[in-house]
Amino acid sequence: MNFHAAKAFILDKLERELSHKLAYHGVHHTLDVLYTIEELCYLEKVTPYEELLLKTAALFHDSGFTIDNREHEKLSCGIARRHLPGYGYTPNEIGLICGMIMATKIPQAPQNYLEEIICDADLDYLGRDDFYDIGSTLFEELKAYKVLNSEEAWNRLQVNFLEKHTFFTRTNKKRRSPKKQQYLKELKEIVEGYEKS
Repeated sequence: MNFHAAKAFILDKLERELSHKLAYHGVHHTLDVLYTIEELCYLEKVTPYEELLLKTAALFHDSGFTIDNREHEKLSCGIARRHLPGYGYTPNEIGLICGMIMATKIPQAPQNYLEEIICDADLDYLGRDDFYDIGSTLFEELKAYKVLNSEEAWNRLQVNFLEKHTFFTRTNKKRRSPKKQQYLKELKEIVEGYEKS
């Protein structure tokens, strides 16, 4: 596996081909997931080999946005299957990587430990200090794609999403869940205010 060459290839592709409308799903998000994977691999004591597979999946997981914002996970797997053999990845490794990519589809449904790690890395911000800052970029993106148009709709969506979301790894249950619950409480109070007006 030539991870560094694969990383250089996909980051260049994302830089060149991602739409400027992707305020949330830009290269910065891919790198955020990559760095979070590194943290989680250290804290969860993942083997170096599994960490390389996870990091590759992180780099490719949103590459499908270079084609379309719908079904992007499936498109991301297509990109991984097309390009990773050229970097020495075996069909079995690519299968594991695609499993991880597909696990990030909302609602998340990881089938194994590595898929749980990438799911937690992908939505790590839900329990971090930058929750509102990152959330605002997702709101901008959803407005740009005409999925949502009001702050009220956005806040209702966030409450619904946070209520259903769960962290999977021992690490993120401990370090991210408490703050996520605090944000859910804050957003519920905002949404209750809409119902009274």
